[in-house]
Amino acid sequence: MCPASQNYCPNPRTAFIRKVYRTGMALLFLAIGTLSGQQESPGDSLERIFLSGAFPAKDSLRLLEKMTGQLKDPLKIIRYGEWLITSAERQDSTMRAMQGYRQKGNAYRLLGDYQESLENFFHTAELAIKTDSRIELGTSYITVADVYSLMGHNQNARNYYNKAIGILRDASTSGDSTYLGSALSNTGDEYYKQGKLDSALVYFEEAGSIFRALGYTVGIGYYKGSLGMVYSDQGNYPQALANLDEAIALLEKEGDTYGVAAFLPYASETYRRMGNLDAAVHQAMKSLDIALEYGMKEEISKANLLLAELYEAKGDPSRSLDHYKTYQTYLDSLRNIGLVQEMARLRTDFEVAQKQAEVDLLEKEAEIQQLTDKRRLVIIYVVIGILIVVFLFAYGLFRRYRFIKSTSEIIAREKARSDTLLRNILPEETAEELKQRGKVSAKRFESVSVLFADFEGFTNHSENMSPEDVVKTIDYYFSEFDRIVESYGLEKIKTMGDCYMCAGGLPFPSEDHALRMVQAAIDFKRFVQNVKSERSSCTTRFDIRIGINTGPVVAGVVGTKKFAYDIWGDTVNIASRMESSSLPGRINLSENTFHLVREQISCEFRGMIQVKSKGMMKMYFVTESEEETPPAETVEKLEARC
Repeated sequence: MCPASQNYCPNPRTAFIRKVYRTGMALLFLAIGTLSGQQESPGDSLERIFLSGAFPAKDSLRLLEKMTGQLKDPLKIIRYGEWLITSAERQDSTMRAMQGYRQKGNAYRLLGDYQESLENFFHTAELAIKTDSRIELGTSYITVADVYSLMGHNQNARNYYNKAIGILRDASTSGDSTYLGSALSNTGDEYYKQGKLDSALVYFEEAGSIFRALGYTVGIGYYKGSLGMVYSDQGNYPQALANLDEAIALLEKEGDTYGVAAFLPYASETYRRMGNLDAAVHQAMKSLDIALEYGMKEEISKANLLLAELYEAKGDPSRSLDHYKTYQTYLDSLRNIGLVQEMARLRTDFEVAQKQAEVDLLEKEAEIQQLTDKRRLVIIYVVIGILIVVFLFAYGLFRRYRFIKSTSEIIAREKARSDTLLRNILPEETAEELKQRGKVSAKRFESVSVLFADFEGFTNHSENMSPEDVVKTIDYYFSEFDRIVESYGLEKIKTMGDCYMCAGGLPFPSEDHALRMVQAAIDFKRFVQNVKSERSSCTTRFDIRIGINTGPVVAGVVGTKKFAYDIWGDTVNIASRMESSSLPGRINLSENTFHLVREQISCEFRGMIQVKSKGMMKMYFVTESEEETPPAETVEKLEARC
C-alpha cells in the first residue's frame, strides 16, 4: 500500500520541485481561492479554471499537470492525462509526459483494467530510462510491481519491488527518500499477502522510520495501517484497532480516500474476529461507500464480499446473497465492454467541453443583460415555485401509494432471482434443501457413473503460455464440455486445473446413467479431435484422456461461506485411476461400467492393469465410432468460437 504510487495519495516531490510549484503556480492558486466554493476540491477548482481559460497561456501545461494529479475521478484522470501527454510531447516536456502516463496508469488500476495500467506504467519507465532519471525509474518500477501484485503475479511483483529498492537506495543518498519508503512499504505488503508476517514487519518498520523522519503524514498513515493489519493477523486486536483507527484518521485528514477505503476492510475484519459483527458491518459499509463514490472496482468487489460474509454470520441470508451477487458482478466485469464504451464517450465529451468553454465566454455578456430581466420575473418565479412544490408534494403522495401497492410484487421478484442464483450453484434438489433447512445432509447413491477427463501435456504447454491464454484455452474446452454434459442430463461436479469431473445418476437416480456418461465421453473426444483437425483455426490443441467408473458414492455440500457440491467414495478414486491409466485419445472404462454399457457400446478388453493402491483391475477401451466427424453445423460453431 504505497502512498507514493497511489493515485489518491499526493505525489511526493523534492524540495526543489515544491519550490517551483509554489512560485510558478502562485497566481493560479490565488485564482482558485477567489473562484471556488468551500465545498469544491482543489482538483475540481483547477478543472473549472482550465475549462474557463482564465489563466496565462504559458501556465497551461503546469496547470494541466497539477489538475490531473489532484482529480479524484478515475475517468476524468484518464481523459486529462491523455491531454497532458499530448501537450507535453508537443512541447518536448518528457517529465510531464511521464506524469501523464503515471496518472493514467493509476486511474486504470483503480478501474480494474490492469493491462492498460501496466502499459502506461511501462511507458513511464521507458521515458525515465530515456532521461536517465533514477528516481522516476524506481517509482515506475514500484507502480509496475503494484499492478503485478494485484494480478496475483507474485514473482513478477517481488522482482520489480527489489529493482525499485535497489535503484532508490542509491538515489535517496542525494535526494528525497520518500520513494524508497514507498517501495519498502509495498514490498512489506507483498510479504503480508503471502502470510510472511515477520518479513512484512521488517519492511514496514524501515518504511515507517523514513516517513517519520520526513514528516510525511500520508506515509505515516500507511505505515500505521500496515502495522494494524499485521497485529490483527497475530491476534493482538486492541493494538490492531488502535493503529488502524490512527491510520484512517490521518488519511481522512489528508483527503487520501483510497487509503481510507483500503484500510477500513481490515478494521472490519478485526471487529469480526473480536465477535463485534455490528461494528464490522459499519466499517465495511464505510469502505463500500467510498469505493462506490470514486469508482474503485477492486475495493467495491472486496467490500461486497466482506459484507456478504458478515451478513451470513449475522444470520441475514437475504442481504448476504445481495452483496455476494454484487461481488460476483464486479469480479466478472473488471474489463467489460461497457467500460470501453464509457471511455470513448468521455473522450468525446471532453472535446465538446472545449467548445463549450468558448461558448461560455461569449455568453458572459448576455448573462449581464439577463440579470436585469430576471429581476422583473422574480415574483412570477416565486409563484411557479410554490406551484411546483405543491405538485411535487402531490406527486410524492401518489408515488408512495404506488410503492406500497407494488412492494409485495418486488419482494416476490427478488425472491425468484435469489432462487435462480442458488440453483445455478447447486443442483435443484440440494438448493431447495439448503433454503428450507439452512444446511444439506449428505446422501448415499448406490449407482453413479463418474467421469474424469484430463489434457495430455497441458502442464508443459501452459508453462510457455501467458496467464490470459491459459484461462482462454481452458474456458474454450470446458465450455463445450459443459454444453455436452447438460445435453445428456449429467451433473458437472468441478474442475481442477485442466481436469474435468462430472457424474451421472445424481441427484436423481436413473437407470441409463452409465450409457449417457459414455456417450458424453465420446462427444468430448470427438470435440477435441475436431479442434486438432485442419478445419479448426484454434492454435492450442491437445489430446485428452478419459476414465469412467460406476459404483456407490456419497454426495453433499462442503463449506460454510463458499459452499460447493461434491462427491466422495472409492468409486471416485477408481474413476480417477481409470483416467490416469488411459491413453491419449482413448476412453478407459472400469469393469463395472463395461457391464452396464456392453450391449450398446463397442469395447475392447485391455487386460488386467496394475492400479496404484488397488492392485490388478480389468479395463476396457471404447471403440464405438471414435473417428466419426461431427456434423457441419457443429464444425461451424467450433470455428466461430475460435
